[in-house]
Amino acid sequence: MIDPRDAGIALRLAGVRRVLAVSSGKGGVGKSTCAVVGSLILARRGLAVGLLDLDFQGASCHTLLGCRPGIPVEDRGLLPLEPAPGLRFATIASFIGERPAAMRGSALAEALREMLAVTRWGALDVLVVDMPPGIHDSTLELTRVAPATRHLVVATASRVALAVAARLLRYLGEADAPVVGLAENMRRTAAEAGSAVPALAAREGISFLGSLPFDGTLEAATGDPGRLVLTPFAVSLEQVFVRALGSDLDPSP
Repeated sequence: MIDPRDAGIALRLAGVRRVLAVSSGKGGVGKSTCAVVGSLILARRGLAVGLLDLDFQGASCHTLLGCRPGIPVEDRGLLPLEPAPGLRFATIASFIGERPAAMRGSALAEALREMLAVTRWGALDVLVVDMPPGIHDSTLELTRVAPATRHLVVATASRVALAVAARLLRYLGEADAPVVGLAENMRRTAAEAGSAVPALAAREGISFLGSLPFDGTLEAATGDPGRLVLTPFAVSLEQVFVRALGSDLDPSP
């Protein structure tokens, strides 16, 4: 049976030039930090940027941004929040606050469809999506309703993180979901630059986008968008996003 919201989702995304899903095989690798800081960097470069937190059971983008998301304004749809200049933001935390989102798989897919169908993004150069970790119902559903979505996969050099990232990359390949590349997070020393993460990218036939340092200043900058974009982490992440998006970094005329 055709879900009538699919047509609504296509309409809501019609003005979005590129959807970039920041994904990871497991939690704790800094995926949400990459999504938030990357969005702030793109907005700072003059792009019209949206950020959608789809990690319903672990929503944290609003904490990183330092905003208390209230109920969005309704005007022929729900208008995203604007927690920083040039950034539009939508999150389930607008509706549930800090309460836990206890939802089964089918309910998560329903919530994803509902948020995509009602959020009025308008014209965007890039919509960055913070995905839940792993091969999740949200991953499957986003692939179905927005098949042009590209995935930027984040991993650390941990053997456990790499093993799970490998499974995610294989799933995305089997689902014909485009992957722009793999980024290594939390690199602690220069010697680790030759770690197993680039080797995994090579084995899977995707681009290695670069290594991001472990940055002890990030915790103190959390909640302050202006400070986040000035961290050493942000400097390295900008190059990762430049490689991931290429010509899509040119703002719309």
